[in-house]
Amino acid sequence: MASSTLSSLQLRVLSALVLLPVAVAAVWFGGQAFIMLIALAGALMLWEWWRMPYQAETSPAWTRGPFWSLLGLFYVIPPCLALVWLRDTPEQGRHIVFWIFCAVWATDTGAYFAGRTIGGPKVIPRISPNKTWAGLLGGMVSAGIAGGVVASFDPAMPALALAALAALVAVVSQAGDFTESAVKRYFGVKDSSQLIPGHGGVLDRLDGLLFAAPFVAVCDLLSGRMLWG
Repeated sequence: MASSTLSSLQLRVLSALVLLPVAVAAVWFGGQAFIMLIALAGALMLWEWWRMPYQAETSPAWTRGPFWSLLGLFYVIPPCLALVWLRDTPEQGRHIVFWIFCAVWATDTGAYFAGRTIGGPKVIPRISPNKTWAGLLGGMVSAGIAGGVVASFDPAMPALALAALAALVAVVSQAGDFTESAVKRYFGVKDSSQLIPGHGGVLDRLDGLLFAAPFVAVCDLLSGRMLWG
């Protein structure tokens, strides 16, 4: 079992090492490069969402109809648009998107290691039996630290406020994780696909970001675009 777990973790790390430079480069250069990456990710997530009911023999027939297709559009497209809109923020767009990515990645990493190390009571065992309260708190702490550190690279950004916001982003990101887990459990599907070795599908990898990006965009709008200092 230990060997299998280690092998799975190594596979996840190797996949991340391949995909991370692509994501970082797209965010860095912005423009068409970033839009193309988001469009590709969005198209793959829609494909995974639309095929999910067909992977389960017992899924209700109505789920395979127009409602499920429209729900997928609502689930995927607004977060993609939110990311593109935030990246287009004058002067700070690159930094903002890096901040979001780092907060979500830190959430996943902190939740994973805190959950495995500390264990304890589950958050919603019916939906996601491996997610613990310790993991949620670990994700919040990790996101808060990462958000504060990334924000501190820009003197104009309020690092402490953005560290606190990153901790909230961690909760929203985990909600995205639970939502996709609920959908997969409903259809009896383990992964949305096998496109990313060690991670499953694109939806499995970006489920937290799908909730975090619109949340940050709304916070930005409510602050009158003054959130970043």
